[in-house]
Amino acid sequence: MAGNNMTSTEYIQHHLQNMTFGLHPESGWSMAHSAADAKAMGFWAIHVDTMLWSIGLGVVFLWLFRSVAKRASTGVPTGLQNFVEMMVEFVDGSVRETFHGKSRLIAPLSLTIFCWIFLMNIMDLVPVDFLPMLAQKVGAWFGADPAHVYFKVVPTTDINATLGMSLSVFALILFYSIRSKGLSGFIAELTLHPFNTPNKFAQILLIPVNLLLELVTLLAKPVSLALRLFGNLYAGELIFILIAMVGLWQLPLHFPWAVFHILIITLQAFIFMMLTIVYLSMATEEQH
Repeated sequence: MAGNNMTSTEYIQHHLQNMTFGLHPESGWSMAHSAADAKAMGFWAIHVDTMLWSIGLGVVFLWLFRSVAKRASTGVPTGLQNFVEMMVEFVDGSVRETFHGKSRLIAPLSLTIFCWIFLMNIMDLVPVDFLPMLAQKVGAWFGADPAHVYFKVVPTTDINATLGMSLSVFALILFYSIRSKGLSGFIAELTLHPFNTPNKFAQILLIPVNLLLELVTLLAKPVSLALRLFGNLYAGELIFILIAMVGLWQLPLHFPWAVFHILIITLQAFIFMMLTIVYLSMATEEQH
């Protein structure tokens, strides 16, 4: 890294800082040169590296699966076609077992979620210094101070990315709930559960309690989705950074953690997909 003279704290902070672009109160639209600059840019600042990698990996997924679909044959399939068919069958089976409503969107949505999150997660296996050092060299060609070039390569270690995905799922939960139950049924579900009684007066008194409990349950879904994925991948990235700090002795430590981390990468993508299916299935269920 530029900054071979960095302290351990500075090294960690540098790796955990996103490349941020936004409107700075003093310098106008610019790249952030420090964490303080990024904070000063406020809510509307953009994490360029997160956008670059998440969109780029999404395009890779779409291109790969589309190219396989176009070249698919009924004869002897290629290894890549076998892999894609296996993924499609696996996700389709998961949806059939878990989602009890009727929707042509759920299966392709689940496949996209699983593959996209897996591709973003797997970037955590790239050596932590390789791409940031490359970004610093590219920045130096354009006259930037390498010490001020930040580059995170794992989009799911950015809470903005995981929360963005979970909010999209939350919007679908609301859509399916209202489509399945109607607006009045959705409101009734929030206000007449979990405590219900034939006594109308008592039921009216229970509406605020029910609404509070149901809103907490509803809002906890996107928050838990985002924080679970973010927390696990952020912790994994931090461990890789700590291992990289030991210098030449990092390989014996890096390899076993990388092997174990493959399980975490796959499991977190699977959990996000399955919870999405479960939440959307619950949204389509009619309450009586």
